[in-house]
Amino acid sequence: MLEKLFDTMDWPRPERVEAWQEIVGRSLMSVEMSVDSPDSFQASLVGADLGVAQLAGLSYSSKLVRRPARLIRSSDPEMYCVALVSRGRQIISQSRREAVGEAGGLVVYASTRPYEVKVDGGHGTARCLVAQVPRPLLPFARDRLDSLLATLLPADEGVGALLAQFLTRLADDSGSYRAADAPRLGTVLLDLLGALVAHHLDDTAVVPQESRERALILQIKSFAHRHLSDSRLCADSIAAAHHISTRHLHRTFRSNGQTIAAWIREQRLESARRDLLDAALVHQPIHVIATRWGFTHPAAFSRTFRTAYGISPQDFRHHAHVRPGTDC
Repeated sequence: MLEKLFDTMDWPRPERVEAWQEIVGRSLMSVEMSVDSPDSFQASLVGADLGVAQLAGLSYSSKLVRRPARLIRSSDPEMYCVALVSRGRQIISQSRREAVGEAGGLVVYASTRPYEVKVDGGHGTARCLVAQVPRPLLPFARDRLDSLLATLLPADEGVGALLAQFLTRLADDSGSYRAADAPRLGTVLLDLLGALVAHHLDDTAVVPQESRERALILQIKSFAHRHLSDSRLCADSIAAAHHISTRHLHRTFRSNGQTIAAWIREQRLESARRDLLDAALVHQPIHVIATRWGFTHPAAFSRTFRTAYGISPQDFRHHAHVRPGTDC
């Protein structure tokens, strides 16, 4: 999914900074930059076009980046951006505000106003993921949207955590996706970014109902995955955690083509199946694995597993770990 677009190792040292500035201008937006040590400058860029959104993974040495008004006048893609910093320290200044982004932080900025970024990669390189969406696709008034520029948003809770996890998974598991998945993934990214902005603007009413429902389903799934081991996980507990009625939860999930109970059972079974395949857990009793994933009754787990996969958990594990040409 994420394709290599640039690596300074492919360029002669004297040309690296200029080549990097050019590829950033083509792939993201035009900027000016100065680097601390041109002779040892390192940078790389991977990217993916997701239709309604773009995702880029960047790695670079310490530098100073500016996007002055004259570059905006000459070329403005009108993008709203969110950067997830994974290494190093990046200080983004825009609209008389300053956000200090460090590992795990989300920072928003836009191509439409001048900004400055001070990057400290330490003795190595700084890294970040940048998601870009056209501003017209975000249903918020311009002044309201701009109030979040150069703002650090939490990435360890709520929609921010969901967006950060989504971006990270896209980057880390990019080989698992096909080109045909890109438009759907772009829609998910747009929904999550819209939900994040709405949350911090307290403006959920302007987000299309369809987008709100899709974002809610993603939040529900993320919450459920974190609590699969809790045998008390059910529609009522999930609804309470998301401050919605159980009826609303069932209605929302049915639009996804499956009941919430069936989906939870499917996720638990798949988690148990992966553990049964894990050679490191081959001596762990099956009932312990079942309990780990929320199945409190071993016999019920065995019946459910057999119904889903056509084989008992014990036989499944045996066939997974038996050596070819042996009986054990």
